[in-house]
Amino acid sequence: MPNEDQVKGKAKDIGGKIKEETGDAIDNDEMKHEGQADQAEGKVQKSVGDVKDKMND
Repeated sequence: MPNEDQVKGKAKDIGGKIKEETGDAIDNDEMKHEGQADQAEGKVQKSVGDVKDKMND
């Protein structure tokens, strides 16, 4: 079962992808870059969750 960091990280990654694609579709570079940043942050948070999960095994 995924831990809180894994869930929140994955959600932020997905939300960032949606924001990036929306920014691209409406030609809004600021939104596109925010989405890319959200994706990076989400991937880091998920990785932290993965490490915590392995430490608890």
